[in-house]
Amino acid sequence: MAIQFTQPKSIQFVKSPEKAAADDNAQIETLVKEVLANVAANGDAAVKEYSLKFDKSDVDVLEVTPEEIQASLASLDPQTRKDTEFAIERVRAFAQAQLATILPLEVETLPGLHLGHRVLPIKKIGAYVPGGRYPILSAPVMTIVPAKVAGCEEVIACLPPTAHPAMIAGCHLSGADRIFKIGGAQAIAAMAFGTESVPAVDKIVGPGNAYVNEAKRQVFGPVGIDQLAGPSEIFIVADETANPAILATDMLAQAEHDIRTRVGLITTSKAVAEATLKEVALQLETLSTANVAAQAWRDYGEIVVCEDEASMIAYSDFIAAEHLQVHTKDAQATAKKLHNYGSLFIGEEASVVFSDKCCGTNHTLPTMGAGRYTGGLWVGSYVKVCTHQWLDARGVAAVAPPAARQSKTEGMEGHQRAAEVRLGRY
Repeated sequence: MAIQFTQPKSIQFVKSPEKAAADDNAQIETLVKEVLANVAANGDAAVKEYSLKFDKSDVDVLEVTPEEIQASLASLDPQTRKDTEFAIERVRAFAQAQLATILPLEVETLPGLHLGHRVLPIKKIGAYVPGGRYPILSAPVMTIVPAKVAGCEEVIACLPPTAHPAMIAGCHLSGADRIFKIGGAQAIAAMAFGTESVPAVDKIVGPGNAYVNEAKRQVFGPVGIDQLAGPSEIFIVADETANPAILATDMLAQAEHDIRTRVGLITTSKAVAEATLKEVALQLETLSTANVAAQAWRDYGEIVVCEDEASMIAYSDFIAAEHLQVHTKDAQATAKKLHNYGSLFIGEEASVVFSDKCCGTNHTLPTMGAGRYTGGLWVGSYVKVCTHQWLDARGVAAVAPPAARQSKTEGMEGHQRAAEVRLGRY
């Protein structure tokens, strides 16, 4: 790991996990296409075939039974259940507050011309809950709870048959209406097309591995998706007041997610950069997940020293990190200057771990630079804002003449007639 120096006009990507995976994309795309076609044609039989092939699980009944749900709840450690319920309440409270800001609209923009929109929940949601390297107990909370707050009629959860029983309990406690033991691309296919057991949904949300991501990309259109997410990312913008030990701790916390996690420090202080580099090496010696975190740090870690705050802000906005922490003397002031990120963690006390687990904001966030144009999963992802309009005679008199003239200019006689027939009534 070498410390880099950058100027505002010489910003370039250093490296990115998606580029490292590029060679795998063609094979993944071909395999996923085959899985989707097979599940669309053969339903449950294909799903069970892939469960055996990929998950080494011979699943007879795909849906989790009430007895299995009760068993998962019974086996859940009491403190773990309390912590899960705490996370659910925090996510629910924030989602409810967010939903309250999405208001219906009725406005009369001209006399007799009434326009508006309604906020309508999406009826059926499919929540993919990853198995992954760890049983991420907050994963079902983040995808299911906002859907229930939004008022979605039915939430279908799919998780790998090898998932920890606590994940089934988490899906149930979060409000899933039905839970299925299906993982990977075959789960996305089942929710997109429907099978004998799994109902087709209107939108699929939730993170997953490269196969899940590719399956979401291929089914998009007939169904909606939340986003295409890559490996996790954390960057920290810091000045000379930052604590290198905390910087290292927070970066390594995220690095343990995956060997392709992108980890970075952007600072105006060479001294902080050098101290953080040493601190990372020191902490890796005692971190139990160093086999993952050390490889992520070695392959995708970066420390960039910028000449001033402006170049630090510019570099951060260019990266548009999934998680962006702010460790500066006046973190609130710095935060106001940042524009591109998935979620912002303002000040030394606001660690990514709090959002990852239980503070209330959603941990399903844009990666690979998508923070330039979108935010993360939120309650608004589960509703549609649909417009409507109605006119009286005054509105027709104002709108019909220019609409008819424009239609005539375009050579669209049918449109012209539709405008004029209404004008003629008055």
